[in-house]
Amino acid sequence: MTLPDTPANPAGADRTFQVDLRGLVDLLSHHLYSSPRVYLRELLQNAVDALTARHALEPAAPADAFGVRLYADGTVVCVEDDGVGLTEADVHTFLATIGRSSKRAERIAEQRGDFIGQFGIGLLSCFLVADEIHVLSRSARTPDAPAVEWRGRGDGSYTVRVLPATARPRPGTTVTLTPRTDAGEWTRPAQVHALARHFGSLLRHPVTFDDGTGATSVNPESAPWARTYPTPGARSRALAAYGEEVFGFKPLDTIELDLPAVGLKGIACVLPETVPAGRSHGHRVHVKGMLLSEQAEEILPEWAFFVRCVVDAESLRPTASRESLYEDDTLAAVRDALAERLRAWIARAAASDPDLLHRFLQAHHLAVKSLAVHDDEILRMLLPWLPFETTDGHTTLDEFARTHRTVLVTSSVEEFRQVAAIASAAGLGVVNGGYTYDRELVHRLPEIRSEVTVADLDPATLTAHLDPVDRETELAAAAYLARARDALAVFDCDVALRAFQPASAPALLVDSREARHERTRSQLAREQEGGLWGDILGALRQEAPRAQLILNQLNPLVRTAVTIDEPELARTSAEALYGQAALLSRRPLRPAESSLINRSFLDLLAHALRKDS
Repeated sequence: MTLPDTPANPAGADRTFQVDLRGLVDLLSHHLYSSPRVYLRELLQNAVDALTARHALEPAAPADAFGVRLYADGTVVCVEDDGVGLTEADVHTFLATIGRSSKRAERIAEQRGDFIGQFGIGLLSCFLVADEIHVLSRSARTPDAPAVEWRGRGDGSYTVRVLPATARPRPGTTVTLTPRTDAGEWTRPAQVHALARHFGSLLRHPVTFDDGTGATSVNPESAPWARTYPTPGARSRALAAYGEEVFGFKPLDTIELDLPAVGLKGIACVLPETVPAGRSHGHRVHVKGMLLSEQAEEILPEWAFFVRCVVDAESLRPTASRESLYEDDTLAAVRDALAERLRAWIARAAASDPDLLHRFLQAHHLAVKSLAVHDDEILRMLLPWLPFETTDGHTTLDEFARTHRTVLVTSSVEEFRQVAAIASAAGLGVVNGGYTYDRELVHRLPEIRSEVTVADLDPATLTAHLDPVDRETELAAAAYLARARDALAVFDCDVALRAFQPASAPALLVDSREARHERTRSQLAREQEGGLWGDILGALRQEAPRAQLILNQLNPLVRTAVTIDEPELARTSAEALYGQAALLSRRPLRPAESSLINRSFLDLLAHALRKDS
C-alpha cells in the first residue's frame, strides 16, 4: 500500500512495510513447509533451543535436569520446556517481529552454532493448525522474574500481559494451541505422539508425551551409534536392526559414519537389491538430534545410490524451511568425506570379504562402474571383478582376459548382438560396450592387466576372420549376388559370400549406428540439394559407409538360394535373408525394412503355393 504525501509522510521519507499475516501464513503453508505437521517440529525445536540456552546459563546443571513435555487430549496441544524463558522485552522483540530470532541476540550470538533454528519464523507454522497461539513464559535469567503471557492471532494482532511469578512457578515456556476443526488430522493425541517420535527420537534432551492417561518417553534411548555394546558383532547387529527399522529393508551391510570435524555420526545401509535406474533415494538427516529431512539427496554424491544414510550432525546448516540442507562449503566437504568412507568400505570388502564383495557387485555393479570411471583407486581394485556381457557370457573381465589376450569392444548393444554368435564361433573375444560406462572401463583394462590389448571392434576386424569361399563357388554365385545387391541397393547394402560358423546362421548383417546416421544425413542432403539446409548438410557429409550382408556358404539354405535362376525369386530370397539378418540384430527396424520383411514373406509364400498347385 502506498501512503499519500502528507506532513506526517513527506515525499522521500522512509516508510515501514505492512505485513498481511494471513497472506504470510498461506505463503508458508503452500511454499515454505511441505506439510502442516511441521508445526510440532518447530515447537520442539524452539523448546530444545531454549534448553540449550538454559544449559549455557547454568553449565553445572545435570544434562537431564531440564526437559520438554508434550500434552495433547484432542482439544489442546501443549509444549512445555524448562528452557531459558522470555522476559517482557523478549516477547515484544522476538514473538511479535517476524524474521527475528532470539538466537540472534547479542548475549548468545557467539553460541548460535549450538541452536537448531536461526530464522525466527518457526512459531508462525502453528497458524497452520490453530487460529491463536498462547505463550506463557518466565525468564531464568533473574530469580524474581515475572511470568509473561503472549497471545498471537492469525489476523496479525497480539496481546501481552505481565503476570505474577506464581502464574508459572518455574522458569521456562509453555506454548498452547487450540486446534481448528480442520486440523484434527495433525493434532489428535496419537498423531502428536507419532510426530514427536518422528521428529524427536534422537534429541539429546528428555522429551515426554502425555495424553491424559500418563506420560511416556518420546526418546527413551540415545542414537544406536552412541551406545556401548558388549562385542563388535552385537554393535553391528544393533546398527543393522536400526537401519531395517528406519528404512524397511535388511541391509546387505552397515557402514559407520563418523566425521568429528563437523560432529557427524550415523550409518549407511547398503541396499540388498539393485536400484532401478532413475530412482532417487533420499537420506535421513538430523541436526543436533532433530529430524531435518527424510529425502536429503545432497548429503552424498550421485554415484552412491547403493546406500541409504541416517546421520546426525552438529555443523550442517538447514534452509529457512528446515526441511533440507543449505549448500555451502561445509556440506560439500561432508559430501566428499562421506564418499571417502564408502570407498574405504568397498576397499575393505575387496581385501577381506570376497563373499560380501560378490553379493554387493551382483546387486550394484552399475554404481561401482560409475565410481570406477572417476576413481582410479576403485578402478584398480575392482575393475577385474566387475561383470560384463561378453561372447563368453556374463563374466568378469579377469576371467575373460585369461582366455582372450586381445579384447574387442563394441560401441553399442545392437552391434554386439549382431556379431556375438559369429565372433564367438570365430574365437574372437568381444565385450558389449554399449551399456553405460562399459566401453570406457574396458579400454582401461590394460592399466590393470598390462598383458591385455583392447581395441574397438569394427566390421573389417570381423570380416577378416570369416573364411573366403573358393573361386569356383564365388563365380557360380556371381549372378545371384548381383541380383541381391541390386535388390538391397535401396538400403545402401553390399552383399558378399563367406564361410563361417555357426552353420545354422544363414547371414550376418554388418552395420553400425554411425554408418546409418551418415547415410541418412547424405540422403537428406541430396533431397535438400540447392537449399540452405542442403548446403549445411552437404558440408557435414562424409563418405557414407555401406552396410554388408554376408551370406554363409556353410548354411544349406544359402547354398540353395545362390543357385536360383529365376530373377524375381532370387530377388525375393535376398530380401528375405536381409530381413532375417536385420531381425537377428535386434535393432529398431526402419519402416522400409518392416515393409520389405512383410513383402518378401508373402512373395515366398505365394511362390510356394503356386509350386504346390
